[in-house]
Amino acid sequence: MKGSPIKPSERIIMLDVIRGFALFGILLVNMPAFHSPNFINQLYSVDVPYEGLDAVVYAFLQLFVQVKFFTIFSFLFGVGFYLFMKRAEAKGLRMKSLFFRRASILLIIGLLHLIFLWFGDILHLYAVGGFLLVAFYNRMPKTLIKWAFSLLAIYLALLSMTFFIPVDMMDELGLGNADDVLPTYIYMYESAPYLEWLSYRIKVEVIPILINIPFTLIPVFAFFLFGLYAGKKGIFEGSAYAPFIKKVQRVTGTLSIPFVICLFLLLQGLWDVGVYKSAATDLFKNLSGFSLCFFYMATLTRLLQLDAWKKRLSWLQFVGRMALTNYLAQTVICFTLFNIFNLYNHVSLSLGTAIAIVIFIAQAAWSKAWFNSFQFGPMEWLWRTFTYGHISPLRRQSKAS
Repeated sequence: MKGSPIKPSERIIMLDVIRGFALFGILLVNMPAFHSPNFINQLYSVDVPYEGLDAVVYAFLQLFVQVKFFTIFSFLFGVGFYLFMKRAEAKGLRMKSLFFRRASILLIIGLLHLIFLWFGDILHLYAVGGFLLVAFYNRMPKTLIKWAFSLLAIYLALLSMTFFIPVDMMDELGLGNADDVLPTYIYMYESAPYLEWLSYRIKVEVIPILINIPFTLIPVFAFFLFGLYAGKKGIFEGSAYAPFIKKVQRVTGTLSIPFVICLFLLLQGLWDVGVYKSAATDLFKNLSGFSLCFFYMATLTRLLQLDAWKKRLSWLQFVGRMALTNYLAQTVICFTLFNIFNLYNHVSLSLGTAIAIVIFIAQAAWSKAWFNSFQFGPMEWLWRTFTYGHISPLRRQSKAS
């Protein structure tokens, strides 16, 4: 697979393309929870009986999308952290205090997003992880990779602990029957006034999510470290790492095959593990997610070194350049569509997925149009302004000026 060397400007475009691709995957993952009581279904391990096209879409999302994209986003956060710190250091700025301010602003945005709009917010988690990541900036690459793999091993071990619980204790440890809470949950999203909905969400969604941060942060932080490792090693900065990227693609692609097959067998009921089905599904969903995450990134990186594929995928860079804006916009669009226009719980999985594709295409077109006139996305501009403490020019300067 031959292609041109990676120039510094092309490196940034490459990261933006991968980020745009990840944002599409995140929207596909989030969409069922935007239009259906997915939170309760997952919490109580409810097997929703999908049929026909919905069953095909569900299988595709579980096998090739779930867990595969927040990991890419987390990896890119680690790379972005390295680039931010490196630039601040080169300019003689107080890089640690500057990043702490940047992460604090992200935490505020994330908490507002989590509390007032969307239980699936990832920004608050990234901000918390960002505070911890500063301690690893000066660590050697080997140390980073050891920490990253160790954290993933700990996370997978914690997921596997369920298998050591005796069968007769599994029912006793359950949260109860989803049917007891589903009617209230659906009512809150379908019909309740905003303040009543908000009060309910804080108790049922927000507080448990915040309590669970120490657990959910583990894989996120592991991929932060993988990204920081890639930044330190300069993996995206030159063609010298092309053989390494090819090896990553081959190894992770091969590893993914048995994980995906096991997940498929579990989802289709062809592998009967009894009361441990939910735990086994989660385990193989994560295993396949971690391996396919690297496979997707390696494949995209190799494709982007070919001129023909650069052109085909270049439109994703505009979505990626304003990922924060587009991520928050996805919530606003879906909240408006499903909650305000009363479509909640009235949209099938396949239709919801089609809506997600339409939304993303619209975001791609809007993002490209936006950058014809502006240098930063609107939320990126605000984030930058509060980080550096001065107003940066938002509009793109004309060639004449």
